[in-house]
Amino acid sequence: MFYNNTQQLAEHKLLLLYILDRFEIPLTNTQFTQFVMERDYMNYFLLQQFLGELVSSSMLEYSESEGNFFYLITEKGKNTLQFFRDRLSDELTNTLDHAVEMKKQILLKEMQILADYTKKKENEYVVDLKVIENDIVLIDLKLNVVSNKYAKEICDKWKQDAPKLYGEIIHLLIQ
Repeated sequence: MFYNNTQQLAEHKLLLLYILDRFEIPLTNTQFTQFVMERDYMNYFLLQQFLGELVSSSMLEYSESEGNFFYLITEKGKNTLQFFRDRLSDELTNTLDHAVEMKKQILLKEMQILADYTKKKENEYVVDLKVIENDIVLIDLKLNVVSNKYAKEICDKWKQDAPKLYGEIIHLLIQ
């Protein structure tokens, strides 16, 4: 399968940007490759080439956290995707949306999301937030807050949106 058509090359890169944008969480090379290969969107070698080119052009970032490497879509990648989104068919994006949602559920089950708080002193609570995947702590965040109410709200929000929040924190730290 040779790709001499520039439009086809661009569409494949847009497809990769779209997938990563829809996941809303950082993905390892293995997770990303497995997702693309399971659906037969492109072969392994083209996928790795395109990922490298997207990183080189700053549309994706390949970042490390505790010895694990993750892909994240950058603002430049999101802007490019938004501008050229219409080049991906509605049928393809609908299929991808469903497949991403299913895979996200599987990935989330593999993650342990922990949120707890303790009272330290009067008007001082320590909130402990964690995301653990395959016995590897991806993030361990401790916050001091001034009320039980804030501590509970933070814990509830973390339990609800931890993968997305984790992705945003990583993205903010590496910009």
